[in-house]
Amino acid sequence: MTAIAEEGLATLTMAALGRRLGTSGGHILYYFGSKDRLLLETLRWSENGLAEERRTLLGRRVTAGRKLDLFVELYLPRGPRDPRWTLWLELWARTSADAELQRAQEEIDRGWHDDLVTLLAKGMEQGRFKERDPEARAGELLALLDGLSTRVVLGQRAADRERALATARSAATRLLDRV
Repeated sequence: MTAIAEEGLATLTMAALGRRLGTSGGHILYYFGSKDRLLLETLRWSENGLAEERRTLLGRRVTAGRKLDLFVELYLPRGPRDPRWTLWLELWARTSADAELQRAQEEIDRGWHDDLVTLLAKGMEQGRFKERDPEARAGELLALLDGLSTRVVLGQRAADRERALATARSAATRLLDRV
């Protein structure tokens, strides 16, 4: 993951990656079959760990508002060139030309979406949020988080993690019309 984030998939060679990992580039290519497959499996590995963190977060005994804050914190990149988010940017750049990558991206996205819908629906049941359409609000909030995350990971001017967190929290408050 770190090698892809540092080098970018286009410039990373299997030989260089093999040297870095103490194996041959041919062995990596044999196992993964292509750079795109290497990217996808690396992202899946990373996202599986985050899915566990989301499950733990959803099971916590805190308010729905606090869970939403924690969800947003987990979602956003840690800073410029965040390795996990760099993988996402690499994947998004390839999905329009590859149906398998597009399906995989949608599958991974679905986990985040479904967990956010669950969190929002629970908050609505508890009377913490006035909004009554968790599916729509989850889609809107995730689109906002993707945009904020892209700006942070690219290191764009005036786009850092703290500002992104503040913007996301403010937008979530308005979207959900918190009680």
